[in-house]
Amino acid sequence: MSRRARQEDRSAAAGADASPRDSERVPGEPARSIGESTSLAGGATTATRWLAAGSPVEGSASDELSRSLSYLGSDLDGETVVAAGYALAVPVAAVALGGLVFAGAPSLVAALLALAAGLGATHLLHRAPVLLAAVRRTRALGAASELVTRLALRLRLDPSPEAAVAFAGRLGDDPLAESLAHHARRAAGTPRAGFEGFADEWRPWFPAVDRSVSLLVASADAPPGDRDRSLDRAVSVTLEATRDAMADFAGEVRGPTTALYAFGVFLPLALVGGIPAAATAGVGVSTTALALVYDLLLPAAVAAGAGHVLLRRPVAFPPPRLDRSHPSVPDRRWPGPVAAAVAAAAGWLVVDAVVPWGAPLAAAGLGAGAGLVVHVRPVVRVHRRIRDVEAGLDDALYLVGRRIANGESVERAVADAGEELSGATADVFADAAGVGRRLRVGVRESFLGDHGALDAVPSPRARSAGALLALAGREGRPAGRAVVDTAEQLSELRTLEREARRELTSITRTLANTGAVFAPLVAGATVALAAGIPSVGGADASATSTTGATAAAGAGAADALGVGSTAASGSAAIGASVPPIPELGVVVGVYALTTAALLTGLSTALARGLDRTLLAYRVGGALLLATPTYLLAFVVGSSLF
Repeated sequence: MSRRARQEDRSAAAGADASPRDSERVPGEPARSIGESTSLAGGATTATRWLAAGSPVEGSASDELSRSLSYLGSDLDGETVVAAGYALAVPVAAVALGGLVFAGAPSLVAALLALAAGLGATHLLHRAPVLLAAVRRTRALGAASELVTRLALRLRLDPSPEAAVAFAGRLGDDPLAESLAHHARRAAGTPRAGFEGFADEWRPWFPAVDRSVSLLVASADAPPGDRDRSLDRAVSVTLEATRDAMADFAGEVRGPTTALYAFGVFLPLALVGGIPAAATAGVGVSTTALALVYDLLLPAAVAAGAGHVLLRRPVAFPPPRLDRSHPSVPDRRWPGPVAAAVAAAAGWLVVDAVVPWGAPLAAAGLGAGAGLVVHVRPVVRVHRRIRDVEAGLDDALYLVGRRIANGESVERAVADAGEELSGATADVFADAAGVGRRLRVGVRESFLGDHGALDAVPSPRARSAGALLALAGREGRPAGRAVVDTAEQLSELRTLEREARRELTSITRTLANTGAVFAPLVAGATVALAAGIPSVGGADASATSTTGATAAAGAGAADALGVGSTAASGSAAIGASVPPIPELGVVVGVYALTTAALLTGLSTALARGLDRTLLAYRVGGALLLATPTYLLAFVVGSSLF
């Protein structure tokens, strides 16, 4: 059967059955809910099919690629992606060849690099679904401890696996919770609650989930005393497994990250200082070749290394799902572009008066950095408030649970917690108490209703706490102990997250500082050092008298700042061409800013996961710091060398 016929059969099947893609899922791959926004973009899907339709080559897809597409919820099949990858090689190679020839690259070099670009594009398209699935699966596993905590929370109050699965699936918005809800729906009408299928699917990726599920199931039939111990153990299993996995990862990743900034950053920058020596030895270095290596190949290598490090992370704690549709985020989008334009214009004007060749760099770096920071700052502000609310949940639940156990009503205990505690969590509890009094509604509506205290807090952890208090309001005094136990487990969960970040602190700080400060500092000083050498800085190397040497030094200093002539005279004297300082400075500057963005992004992703908002905020801040650092290092270095 041809690829087009297979696609038509899949489309017909999809039209005949509008239910979730249960029949199309690959065995052993976690389920995906229709509501999850993890499908490939419609434009990318259309482009992939268009490329595959024109591909002269058909290939078979690996099981790994098919599983990844199923997990991502894509309508594409593996054969279509493989064929599209082969078709993509032709236009990419053609564009690369034309660009290289236009830039003056030798024919043989241009042909080899164009071939490599085409093959690289093919491999990238074939591996993209696998990489995306791995990243999303890692984020999903980071929520395993929280999911087990929610299940244990519900089972403490009612030893019903069905009720616990419904509770955890309803309050979670991560792939694990949706997978559990999916299996619960499939098990409806049977004696099973869906635990077995859920454990079977996630066992290959995180065996601790299987052990925790077994303990949860066993607790449902255990006496009350044994039930609590079994539930505590179920939570501890996932916490310990996550802690051990992160500790092992922190030990394994030190070598790759050290090699990344040593061979991907400092060694290439040190080689910039060797350009004058190469010219002295008669080895020419063209601006095109330098730009190709430093602004294309090296950033691609650093990005590949960063991706390799991220894919080795066993779990990543998922951030709250938050975007600009949140009611606390202003709807206006103009501040970001305006800030970018103002910063770019100001950077250009200021730098143009000191280092004319650095004006485009200043405009690009400062404009991009300011635009990113200003655009996402409102979202980051809400993100921080959500984290602040989560940080105080354990203390608030412990206080409320103790009061409930002593016979106090949940409503009164919530109000007291809002008055006695401080911070964002106390504000939420005080708001819930106020909503209950004003609207005369119960605990659930006070926290989770349309106008509840957690209505604008998209945190599964906080909403689970609100749902627990609503259950406690129905159960009364016996629920007090369950609330206290849940508070202790939330405290352990927060401790786990802090320990995981602490394990990576030295690595992430080194990456961030290297990208934003040290690499631009070394880059600027290295270019300044090269500018002080006659063969690059533009001095007349043939000058022999003292007066001539002094004049040459002055000319070199002028050229270093981009005011004087090019390095043609010095280069001619040596006998080999080297880039003049304005071109060398721009090429190395682009590399320094690109490296700053890549290393900062890697540092943020290791510490906080792939949170697009936080990534944009941190990368923008790094560009705002790296751009003036590079230019200032060059100016200061030019006055010293």
